[in-house]
Amino acid sequence: MSSSAKSYPDTQLYIDGAWRAGVRTTAVIDPARETEIGRLSLAGEQDLSDAAEAAKRAFAEWRKVSAFERSKLMRRAAQLLRDRAEDIAAIMTREQGKPLAESRIETLSAADVIDWFAEEARRTYGRVIPARADAVRQVVTREPVGPVAAFTPWNFPINQAVRKISAALAAGCTVVLKGPEETPASCAALVQAYIDAGLPAGALNLVFGVPAEVSSYLIAHPAIRKISFTGSTPVGKQLAALAGQHMKRVTMELGGHAPVLVFADADLPRAAKLLAGAKFRNAGQVCVSPTRFIVEDAAYDTFVEHFVEAARAVKVGNGLDDGVQMGPLANVRRLEAMERLVADAREHGAKVLTGGERIGREGYFFAPTILADVPLSARILNEEPFGPVVPVSRFSGYDEAIAEANRLPYGLAAYAYTRSSATASALSDDIESGMVSINHHGLALPETPFGGVKDSGYGSEGGSEAMEGYLVTKFVTEYRH
Repeated sequence: MSSSAKSYPDTQLYIDGAWRAGVRTTAVIDPARETEIGRLSLAGEQDLSDAAEAAKRAFAEWRKVSAFERSKLMRRAAQLLRDRAEDIAAIMTREQGKPLAESRIETLSAADVIDWFAEEARRTYGRVIPARADAVRQVVTREPVGPVAAFTPWNFPINQAVRKISAALAAGCTVVLKGPEETPASCAALVQAYIDAGLPAGALNLVFGVPAEVSSYLIAHPAIRKISFTGSTPVGKQLAALAGQHMKRVTMELGGHAPVLVFADADLPRAAKLLAGAKFRNAGQVCVSPTRFIVEDAAYDTFVEHFVEAARAVKVGNGLDDGVQMGPLANVRRLEAMERLVADAREHGAKVLTGGERIGREGYFFAPTILADVPLSARILNEEPFGPVVPVSRFSGYDEAIAEANRLPYGLAAYAYTRSSATASALSDDIESGMVSINHHGLALPETPFGGVKDSGYGSEGGSEAMEGYLVTKFVTEYRH
């Protein structure tokens, strides 16, 4: 599975210690050129069965490997990822579209994630509970839950997978990873780093296929003990319901529609600059992307002026070209979705301040877009855009801002800009979100929790909290004669 920046590799399945072909192949498309760049093997039912059984067999041995040894192996994998970062980044940009600099950061950040969980592997502490009788000893231990089925999306092919793989392996679990069909090769490169670090056969398996078929098979398989999914809220609800039928543990990192509250006392030029960088990163295809901009009346005109200027300055193009800050959308579905959202907003009376249309005739490029005077009835204020389109609205008071921030059933991320410490303190209490970032964008670090509330899911993909989903608690009480 080695590759270089000059070539894009075909991707196979990795099951029980070997790369192998699936039942058929499908094309991988370069979103900047709309051309086929490689082929991907898709799994059949036998492949999925083999992967689940391999994870079950490997679990019996991997769980016995000491946390110290697991940690050392993971750190080797992290270093291999760093050593290969340039080649992997080029592959990611070709299949996903994001600028090369963003692909490089994602790859290197994934190595940091592995290192973080490598250390957490050595901190899965239990405890001794003081007993009520002298002859009784009460101990709490933490044990790995078992083989894990993990499902990851295409927007961050390595970042999303590495969190699930690393937390699971650190806890002593084994993994069947259903990788993203649109961006498979960079995900496979992550798996290869673990393989080359010495991970035993069966401890990590990689499959691709028809998503509904793969998920329904793996979730129901008796070998699988835990499910971890990152994706849309509607699909997440379906998978959580299926997991519930089989009493499987779940971690769900689902959709969001992150509010951004900009108060009149904020540093408006700085806020506009930072928010433009965050919003147009990965062409807005980020689950924690700031999406609903809610600006105080007194600051509205000034903020919008700065924000439009920043949006127009974004250089859009092929992610492999020098100086490009935003690449294409990952697939034609996202391009068409942006066109529909903008058209709907216009029909409801919104004004397009900049952008609003496709760029060129080749590739899935869409201009950074800012919409003003968008009514609540417009789809974009109710549906996650997952693209480079921003609706900007006004508020006149704190309570109005909070009401709009909390109006939707999502609660993954939220942002605010204010110079008032009292306002910042109140926001941290009043916003209904799993993550709140004030006056900067400080989410998704390896050491910090990452997860949502309400329809945005439950469980954490980051920080020490991420380990909880892969561990079970065992209480042992012993009477000593």
